[in-house]
Amino acid sequence: MPHRIRVWDLPTRLFHWSLVACVAGLVVTGYAGGARMEWHARLGYAVLTLLLFRLVWGFVGGHWSRFGSFVRGPSHVAAYLRGESHPDGLVGHNPLGALSVLAMMIFLLAQVATGLVGDDEISFTGPLNRFVTSAQGLAATWYHKRIGQWVIIGLVVLHVGAVLFYLGRRGENLVRPMVHGDKTVGTGSAVASRDDARSRATALAVLLACAGAVMALVQLGR
Repeated sequence: MPHRIRVWDLPTRLFHWSLVACVAGLVVTGYAGGARMEWHARLGYAVLTLLLFRLVWGFVGGHWSRFGSFVRGPSHVAAYLRGESHPDGLVGHNPLGALSVLAMMIFLLAQVATGLVGDDEISFTGPLNRFVTSAQGLAATWYHKRIGQWVIIGLVVLHVGAVLFYLGRRGENLVRPMVHGDKTVGTGSAVASRDDARSRATALAVLLACAGAVMALVQLGR
């Protein structure tokens, strides 16, 4: 019998929507330039904090937030494309969704890293720029502006497109579970993610530790 289980724990949901807000803010402040670049940098530090948190949470978080529950090999991706769904893909991330998550994290990390060491020679110099050569700083800025931002925008567009496709063609709302955390599944053997006061306190401790690490990293260049 179909029943509801907790799939996305609260820390994962807050991470997701906080990252959405930060990326949107980065696009706005990046194109505005000028005095807005100070906020662009702050949002970049926030994104790095969130990404570090997600990396840790991928090992200690709720069941469906852990990398072990959704990172699959090429054979699983091929099987999914043939219509042979892995049972876990019907609950948490499917193989294509997992690839999207990993790609977004990798390119956001690259974007933050190049921002930290970049120098546009106009209005912004990354706090870690002094640790690289002038040529490396300029190359990082070139990637940040000419490649990285467009890759991320492209991934966002693909992500939104996939959400709309699943909603329109398959009648599956992928947004709703990321809001309230629960999902109706057709198998009684599906594992629910832990999402209690203790796990949320652990998430807060991890987030604060990641924020402290990012602050320490930024201070290295000052």
